[in-house]
Amino acid sequence: PCYSLEELAAAIRPPRPIIIMVLAGKPVDEQIAALRGVLSDNDIVIDAGNANFRDTMRRFSELSGSGLTFIGMGVSGGEEGARHGPSIMVGGTEESWKRVEKVLTAISAKFKDEPCAAWLGTDGAGHFVKTIHNGIEYADMQMIAEIYGILRDGLGMGPKEIGNVFDGWNKGRLNSYLIEITAKVLAADDSKTGKPVVDVILDRAGQKGTGKWSVIEAQQLGIPATAIEAAVAARVLSSIKDERQAAEKAYGNVGVEKIAGDKAALLKDLELALFAGKIAAYAQGFAVMSGASKEFNWNLPMPTIAKIWRAGCIIRSQMLDTMAEAFGSGGASTNLLMAPAFIAMMKEAHPSLRRVVARASEAGSPVPALSSALAYFDSYRQ
Repeated sequence: PCYSLEELAAAIRPPRPIIIMVLAGKPVDEQIAALRGVLSDNDIVIDAGNANFRDTMRRFSELSGSGLTFIGMGVSGGEEGARHGPSIMVGGTEESWKRVEKVLTAISAKFKDEPCAAWLGTDGAGHFVKTIHNGIEYADMQMIAEIYGILRDGLGMGPKEIGNVFDGWNKGRLNSYLIEITAKVLAADDSKTGKPVVDVILDRAGQKGTGKWSVIEAQQLGIPATAIEAAVAARVLSSIKDERQAAEKAYGNVGVEKIAGDKAALLKDLELALFAGKIAAYAQGFAVMSGASKEFNWNLPMPTIAKIWRAGCIIRSQMLDTMAEAFGSGGASTNLLMAPAFIAMMKEAHPSLRRVVARASEAGSPVPALSSALAYFDSYRQ
């Protein structure tokens, strides 16, 4: 082990690639400033944290001409990614990417032996793509939570029964990491109380900033990302629990009305509604990336982005293979919703999304992301 930056620099053969992974913002600038005192020309500083891409662009510019090279690298994968390889999104010069490509592709996740790591463009491109990845993740998680709420409150199902539903869905068109871990979480019990762990978790969510950044950038680019916006707003609402409790007292705890009807048919509608909502969220995320690509002259490779998200990352799902094909063929050049494969999927799924949003609204079950996805779809096609 090394106990100082000087020892670290001496232990690595020049030219050195140095990865820093610290809290976004001022800590990154402080680490770069400290490293500049011990590094030499042609060394590379790689920021692998969740940085704001605008900070990455600034740092890239500040280090230009200093002799050092800067890479902004988005990394997704969580604990599983740490153990088995993450998805890696690189922004910087192509020359700097080629110098570290062998190592990064080696440690990345693999999808059918294909590395889930790629150079996406200059300066802040990698961190921007990671930001939108997280925005899509926010929307995906919120929609899952909304479906869970309907199953729990509208259909009166318990956590383990709901977990079995998600486990079944994970074997079909909704196959994805987030659906998989939702089923596992709902099956887990709290070791102290013996109750389902989901029932002892406080319903108050926090956020680190990437979801909010994705919404801000979408607005600045003039590109609607309504499902992502709704998901960010839902987190904010959940965080003001004291206000929500006061409002519940003021308006009365009316709860959610039970949803009547054939259970099997309702479950099918819920599956297809979640499927349609996820497609809309991905469509919005890719549209924002497309707009940013033009704005910042990145030429983001959309098929490659879809490919490197197929394994390792939090939003990996079987749909990404179809997305990669759609972008690669040019079928999604304007919007993912215009790709023939996704037109067929949405034609099948959107009636279910419409029924679920309507019935949830009537029952008093909040579905902000799902309803925003439906409104986006309806507005887009008229």
